[in-house]
Amino acid sequence: MQVVNDNSCAWLKNLNVRKNIIEIKKNKTCDWLIIGAGYTGLSAARKLSELHPKQKIFIVDAQLAGEGASARNSGYLVDTTLNDGFTSNKELDNYKKKTDIYKLGIETIKRFIKEYQVDCDWNECGKYFASSKLEDKKILENFSNTLTKLGFEHNLLSNKELKKRLGTNFYNIALHTKGGILLHPGKLVRAMIDTLPKNINLYENSLLLNWEKVKDTVICKFKNGLIKTKKIIFATNGFLKSLGVKSNYNFPITLTASMTRPLLDKEFISLGEPKEWGVLPVRPMGATIRMTKDRRILIRNTAEVYNPYQMPKTELKKRSLKQRLGIKKRFPELPDDIIQSSWSGIVSRTRNSSQIFEKIDDNIFVAGCYNGSGIGVGTLFGEQIAIKASNENTKEIEVIEARNKPTWLPSDPILSLGVRARLIYERIRAKSEI
Repeated sequence: MQVVNDNSCAWLKNLNVRKNIIEIKKNKTCDWLIIGAGYTGLSAARKLSELHPKQKIFIVDAQLAGEGASARNSGYLVDTTLNDGFTSNKELDNYKKKTDIYKLGIETIKRFIKEYQVDCDWNECGKYFASSKLEDKKILENFSNTLTKLGFEHNLLSNKELKKRLGTNFYNIALHTKGGILLHPGKLVRAMIDTLPKNINLYENSLLLNWEKVKDTVICKFKNGLIKTKKIIFATNGFLKSLGVKSNYNFPITLTASMTRPLLDKEFISLGEPKEWGVLPVRPMGATIRMTKDRRILIRNTAEVYNPYQMPKTELKKRSLKQRLGIKKRFPELPDDIIQSSWSGIVSRTRNSSQIFEKIDDNIFVAGCYNGSGIGVGTLFGEQIAIKASNENTKEIEVIEARNKPTWLPSDPILSLGVRARLIYERIRAKSEI
């Protein structure tokens, strides 16, 4: 099934329409083929160009480059995550390994932005883990202890201070971490596309139908041609499973989000004119909320097992209604018809919230499954999987490979039934936070 391009995502609507889109129309050969032109694939291509300037490098995406999950997320460049449940000393060590990877991801993005002078609404304002339930204070206190042990600057906040900072009375308890960064994901990934080196050929709207390895060559079949390559890097994140790559270690979840029009002056004043902020939920299925630089409110409060290729407009409208209710719950003074756009996107998950970073054999490599942390970690993994595929090593690779490896998952229908059951359970627990 063809992945569908659409113009429903607010992050993408604000960007200029790209021209000169090239599709695969005939058979080709190359030294390197990257499948997936999101943060990971684009980062891998850039690094390969640096390492192998005289070799032929192709990057192929099933839709328009950068317009999948890379531009459809909430725009958080995270330093820490809450919903991993780390409590024991052993688990604390595992959590530190994850935050070490997050730190490297942030540094990788910073280098790219500095080198190419990228404007992506970068804001080092941190982020909030917030809840309307006072009983969640215990969760945040435990999390605070973890962050203190690891040296992360943070502070706990109550309703009065949150009202002043966020412009809503909804939240009664929150933990603010200083290291998180908010940005415009569409602008960032577009800059990665626009600055691709000249020895990289980008092909779009070209769905990979199947692939096989024959001796030391990987043959990839597309609708209108074949590509034969010496080495291939799979960077399709939520679509790895559909391509038969690490199938029993990852699964896609479909998320939907909505964004309002910019708030009018009187509406913004009624909220107390808050600075840009981002809230992540304490409970896993709670809502992610952002106040953007241009005074829009973004909300993401649905997650489900769904056909990852396309969500019909009728189904998207139903999710949008839930998001309208979520905004109204937090900002009752705002009008009902304030939502301007709604969209869906895919996040890739593993059972133990780890990432995939692997040499499958001498010709085949894969990186993906960032469990909601794809901006920084995806860019880092793309760069480093290119280095690994070039038979080189770095301190970053050593940090990545020290993480816990993804654990095995059962096949469908058992997997889908299990994931659905867990999502229902978490949705019930987080009902008040949606």
